[in-house]
Amino acid sequence: MSAELPAPPARSTSRLSTDEALSTRRSVRAFLPRPVPRSEVEELLALASRSPSGSNIQPWKVHVFSGALKQRITSTILQAIDRGPREQYQREWNYYPVNWREPYLGRRRKIGWDMYGLLGIGKGDFERTEQQRRQNYEFFGAPVGMMFTLEEDLEIGSWLDLGIFIGSLTVAARGRGLDTCPQAAFADFHTLIRPMLGIPDNQIIICGMALGYADPDAIINRLATERAPVQQFASFDGFEADKEGAS
Repeated sequence: MSAELPAPPARSTSRLSTDEALSTRRSVRAFLPRPVPRSEVEELLALASRSPSGSNIQPWKVHVFSGALKQRITSTILQAIDRGPREQYQREWNYYPVNWREPYLGRRRKIGWDMYGLLGIGKGDFERTEQQRRQNYEFFGAPVGMMFTLEEDLEIGSWLDLGIFIGSLTVAARGRGLDTCPQAAFADFHTLIRPMLGIPDNQIIICGMALGYADPDAIINRLATERAPVQQFASFDGFEADKEGAS
């Protein structure tokens, strides 16, 4: 049985606390067409720019688009998929490990089973699976799309900086009642996206992102993703000694 979350509450103009924004952030895969003003997107990016980066080099670059250009990106990618073969479109970097192992393989499989189970898509239903996959390139109906890039000569530390920046952006958006979905799938189509956004050849397309208001009636937005307990990924030392010293 797939895990479900209750439908999200109606949006309000109130801001969420940091704890609320973090605990309710999720990757939304169905958005309302309600527009997001450019001014609000700029404010979110300004907030995210406060993210830490090594020696404050701030390596991130963000390409933001909406309207006809967003639709052109969607149409171009879907037409390329239809023409095939899809294998000719490959990202410039590896997101996932070459050799999968536990616990990562099990976690990946679970979210897939839960998501497709929630949608009633059975194993082997390749047509409906592909239909759902194609929604990635439609930004799941969100009114705003983004592409994140880094200059190709930057090292792994800058990739870490960009990850922190993207995380900050998702939390800032959630704090204002918006939702996001970071999307690595766009990186496969960098050769198509680059000329449409004027991205120079010396920048690597890392991922895209959908930004907007979650559709509260979409079943897929009830997907609940699990998190490992703190004890599984963190170790603590010295706290007992501190406690004894204070007694």
